[in-house]
Amino acid sequence: MNALELKIPPPLVLLIFAIAMWFAAPMSEPLHVSLGVRIGMAIALAVIGEGISLAGIIRFRRAKTTINPMKAKNASSLVTSGVYRFTRNPMYLGLVITLVGWGVFLPSPIGLLLIPLFALYITRFQITPEERVLTSIFGREYVDYKNRVRRWV
Repeated sequence: MNALELKIPPPLVLLIFAIAMWFAAPMSEPLHVSLGVRIGMAIALAVIGEGISLAGIIRFRRAKTTINPMKAKNASSLVTSGVYRFTRNPMYLGLVITLVGWGVFLPSPIGLLLIPLFALYITRFQITPEERVLTSIFGREYVDYKNRVRRWV
């Protein structure tokens, strides 16, 4: 299973899960929520999710460190300010919130059940390996940060 660690770009994983949710949607009775409410909630969640992700990307850019999740070993600085004071993984948190927005739009209970699987996949194959790399690069400073700030929220 380690062969999947840091191999598939998280946005591609998001796309795969979004497509799976689309195909899963007709397999269950839809939640009865009006289209207008679904669209409004979906847009709001997507904007919030992408805003959180963008805040993380901007912090990384300002710190002049890599935003490429496949190249964690290229991290040149530990970013702990801004949105990183509240979550160690704002980019992944943003993807989850965006996926929730998609799930709300689709109103499928089965589709919504795929969202925790996305979070588990990202945690196992992206976040955990990144944490190992960051611990090896930044040592005690990163361990202290992990003890202060939660992985998700």
